[in-house]
Amino acid sequence: MTSIHKRNFLMRSIQCTVALLAAGASLATQAADAWPTKPIRIIVGYPAGSSPDVQARLIAEPLARALGQSVVVENKPGASSNIGADAIAKAEDGHTIGVIGNGPLTSSKFLYAKLPYDPAADFAPIALIGTAPLVWVTAKPVAERSVASFITQLKADGDKQAYGSVGAGSGGHLGMELLKQALGIQPIHVPFNGGPPILNAIIGGQVQMTLLPASTVTPLVQAGKLEAVAVTSAKRTPLAPTLPSMDEIGAKGVNIEVWNAVMAPSRMPAAHQARLSQELEKILSSREIRQKLFLQGWKVDDPSAKGLAARIKQDTKTYQDIITRNKIKVD
Repeated sequence: MTSIHKRNFLMRSIQCTVALLAAGASLATQAADAWPTKPIRIIVGYPAGSSPDVQARLIAEPLARALGQSVVVENKPGASSNIGADAIAKAEDGHTIGVIGNGPLTSSKFLYAKLPYDPAADFAPIALIGTAPLVWVTAKPVAERSVASFITQLKADGDKQAYGSVGAGSGGHLGMELLKQALGIQPIHVPFNGGPPILNAIIGGQVQMTLLPASTVTPLVQAGKLEAVAVTSAKRTPLAPTLPSMDEIGAKGVNIEVWNAVMAPSRMPAAHQARLSQELEKILSSREIRQKLFLQGWKVDDPSAKGLAARIKQDTKTYQDIITRNKIKVD
């Protein structure tokens, strides 16, 4: 073979290799573009009718339209939603995501001796759905009082007063412990099995206060049976615009909000995660969805995956500090 023929042969070989590589890349791109290839499953670690369940069903239809595949919601409640979170973390079909509350992603790691999943390693943040502060409520006083005078009296009473929560490690429990630290108050903790029993206990005088969602306490506040002291967010919220914030009552640095988020197994390909995040950010930024969430007692902040990752990181640090300092354990 002459040197000219050798050069031509080499050039043809290189061209064929480039063509094959390009074809392979094209097929890979087409495969990624074709995803999803079957229905998407949203696992919710809470019972039907709960806020995460309602939110999952709210986004399911517009997400199905955006992806061109049906979206099915599956409830897997139990163990403070850790059963559902574990099912999401271990899903391997590439078409399973989940709606998870803030607890399993931020505080559970420090509350449970044995957690079947790793919140930091097993999940990928997709979208933050909605956030809501808790409301600090007490029994309705006989006479008018200011928030400042109420806090002054709490400081003077020490551990003579008590607060209720829905259980050790709950948002109301951890939130009140943060408030105690910030304000220098010492009410003791009394766990209850649900929000309504706590409210009945406040009205009956067995405990004096609690932190619960606005949707739970508002009817009794409006009926004049309870007094709303403040919201637990650092700044005022449009969900309860007349109530002072933590900053306003002197609880600097306290920003307690409950939230629900869409998460995917970390093993899901990054391109698929990105597409889900992009579509859900559009859905959650729409006026229709924002209004529906607002009427349910939730506000949409930054729904992006980046914003969600930042929220998880900050809340994890906050709850780790308070859980460790107070030696709070669930099992």
